[in-house]
Amino acid sequence: MGSKNKLKRFNENDTFANVIQPTRDELVTGNFQLKGNWQANFFKNSNPLVLELGCGKGEYSVELAKKYPEKNFIGIDIKGARFWRGAKTAIEEGIPNVGFIRTQIELVDFAFAENEVDEIWITFPDPQIKYKRTKHRMTNSQFLKRYKTILKPDGIVNLKTDSEFMHGYTLGLLQGEGHDILYANHDVYKQEGSPEEVTSIQTFYESQYLEHNKPITYIRFKLK
Repeated sequence: MGSKNKLKRFNENDTFANVIQPTRDELVTGNFQLKGNWQANFFKNSNPLVLELGCGKGEYSVELAKKYPEKNFIGIDIKGARFWRGAKTAIEEGIPNVGFIRTQIELVDFAFAENEVDEIWITFPDPQIKYKRTKHRMTNSQFLKRYKTILKPDGIVNLKTDSEFMHGYTLGLLQGEGHDILYANHDVYKQEGSPEEVTSIQTFYESQYLEHNKPITYIRFKLK
């Protein structure tokens, strides 16, 4: 994507009512007004709140929002030029229950209050295979602690990935830390009984993986 196109998208994001772009300072100093108030002030309802972390183009968030109008969805990514597509689609199609926030996943517990979130989706994250990159792995212990803070006590986390490495690493960590694994499947399209919301929604990249017969893995878990 050219820098001109990127700039155009950044400018458009500024005009979208469904896009929030706080500064890092605003978040870490506790001045972010929506923290703890997403339902009342952003969605204007009391429906359950679901996050998609590292939402990319926002396709999954938008499709989930269409599928579950009784829930609120927020896609989170630092790359605003990417989720511009999802935000624009939501506006064009009049989907009121999805929004986007441009921030780093590391700051998620500054953007949402304790027990504010009902469910988290992590879709196709970078597996960060090299050892020195493990601090960026989105299911490492540090990230799980952040998710635990913002999730309700019975809150759920979903991990959908094309990386067998990420799937195995996460399963091992969850078992080691004593978390509650509700469902795990290392090939959701081949094995029967896969949850419908996992197989009925596909991102652009996911459909490409499937064309190359790459298995898609899935874990659903609760944090103890």
